[in-house]
Amino acid sequence: MARFRSRKTFKLVTHLREGRQAPLPAWKREEQGLSRDLEERCSTVQQHCGDEASHLRLGRLVPRLTHYDFGVRESALAELELATQLIRVGARVNFLPESQARTADLECYLGRERFFVEATAMVGSAERRQLPVRGLAEIDVQGDEEDRGVILIHRILARIRQKAKQLADYCDPVVLCISVPRADLLGDKTSRHEEIWLDLKALAGSVTVLLTTLRQLSAVMIALWDVEPLPSKAGTRLANVDLVERPKRQRGYPRVRMFVQNPGVQSPLTALQQETFRQVL
Repeated sequence: MARFRSRKTFKLVTHLREGRQAPLPAWKREEQGLSRDLEERCSTVQQHCGDEASHLRLGRLVPRLTHYDFGVRESALAELELATQLIRVGARVNFLPESQARTADLECYLGRERFFVEATAMVGSAERRQLPVRGLAEIDVQGDEEDRGVILIHRILARIRQKAKQLADYCDPVVLCISVPRADLLGDKTSRHEEIWLDLKALAGSVTVLLTTLRQLSAVMIALWDVEPLPSKAGTRLANVDLVERPKRQRGYPRVRMFVQNPGVQSPLTALQQETFRQVL
């Protein structure tokens, strides 16, 4: 991998009521826009990551959690949440420096075993989110009458292909983690909430078939926050797929988490790494 130059850290400053100034840690937000839960996650990551590059990356990540753009917020949240989860299940996590060269987000260790993780949130561009659902369906499937769940599967597959190009040069295992935050991903700006009914087995099968052509990806983990799983029509399941489905009332967790391992990967996950991601589910 390419070497990165270290950069000087900086301090955020807030104005107190008495008129004095006091330095704040780089991971805190000036206007205190973070919830208690997010502050606890930031504290956990800051205490765990002792290197300068991780602190610098976290200092840039935290302001994005309160950014006005939904896509920026969700991308930062996906990265922070994933790092926190990996720390809680026993992994040693470092944030990789941002650079012009496209790299993964996290470098992780379990004992002496190293693996890399890339986190991404599927929210689409601002222009796409403003388009009507019917118009998006015509763009994505070129006029075929496919439902929202099928469109979502197509987009997940497209994101996997896109990220695989970025992660092609790693020799250690690489896991791509995709977060799908909400149902209006498809551009639904109306007041009426339209649920996305998703065939989970179709998604798992489609991702498995795609991964056989992308040997650089060891596995893909998908978090679906706002979907309705379709009833299963068959009792069969893929051996390379782990799935956790939660009830709708547990709003603090994704509705579905899916972990799909690549059957034809060049650098497979070890048994300990596989078990770690099952715990994250």
